[in-house]
Amino acid sequence: MGKTYEGGAPLAEVVRSDFVEGVHRGSVVVLDATGATVAGAGDVTSPVFPRSANKPMQAVGMLRAGLPLTDPADLALVSASHAGEEFHLARVGALLARAGLDESALHCPPDLPVGEAARAAVLRAGGGPRRIQMNCSGKHSGMLLTCGAAGWARDGYWRPEHPLQQRLRDAIEEFTGERAAAVGVDGCGAPVLAVSLTGLAGAYLRLVSAEPGSVPRAVADAMRAHPELVGGTEADDTRLMRGIPGLLAKVGAEGVIAAALPGVGAVAVKIDDGAGRARMPVLVSALRRLGVAAPVLTEYAELPLFGGGVPVGAVRPVW
Repeated sequence: MGKTYEGGAPLAEVVRSDFVEGVHRGSVVVLDATGATVAGAGDVTSPVFPRSANKPMQAVGMLRAGLPLTDPADLALVSASHAGEEFHLARVGALLARAGLDESALHCPPDLPVGEAARAAVLRAGGGPRRIQMNCSGKHSGMLLTCGAAGWARDGYWRPEHPLQQRLRDAIEEFTGERAAAVGVDGCGAPVLAVSLTGLAGAYLRLVSAEPGSVPRAVADAMRAHPELVGGTEADDTRLMRGIPGLLAKVGAEGVIAAALPGVGAVAVKIDDGAGRARMPVLVSALRRLGVAAPVLTEYAELPLFGGGVPVGAVRPVW
């Protein structure tokens, strides 16, 4: 059996009324533009599930297998964990229609939108969970289109042994420089592969450093050109890419985020307890170690805590 993730170091603390009421542990790695490790904490060499942070590499695998998309906005959506806003759903619907399919072809489960505003709008309108609203429906639509283009059966396209998933595994292993240590079932029902944070950060650095016109660069450029499709109007990765020109960023469930800036370096973060509130302050600390500065980082450097409707503390990095 391979090496097991040992757990992380204290990365962020929860301070309420000047009292530390909690600590988030995790792991973080910082690579420079050459791919060398320049900072880190916790266990950055053992495998973790990056969850949706693997999506850019999966999109590369789809394109190499014949995914018939050239519009960068479509490529961004295939790489997305979208918020379920109307413009997301319309584009997913258009992708499916291109293949003569509807949302019943998606294997991802029915869900409400992950975006708070979009979810509230659905509930106000009397709606409920739908497959197309699930945040991975763009990725699943891309998988279905890829199967059609490659001549593969769409039935079971989500199974690890399906030719599609084998191609996506090849892409993830190529860009991380690692063999997948484990194969799990992601929240959307598709496979998720375990790699180290160092491998994940290196993959993002390779994506943004790829030759212009290449498939990997097409995915990175699409995500950076259409950040609102990658996440949503208020999504963390969307706001980061809007606020830092050239930055590629993607969140993953269970406290994961990865980011890279060409000519500067890359970062990958995993919060052990899965708390999304801790990953952004830690990411800001990591990017600042690479010399990255932007107003959006100041917004995320400490996340406020409230008591009685007024700020009384913050989640702040200790690394």
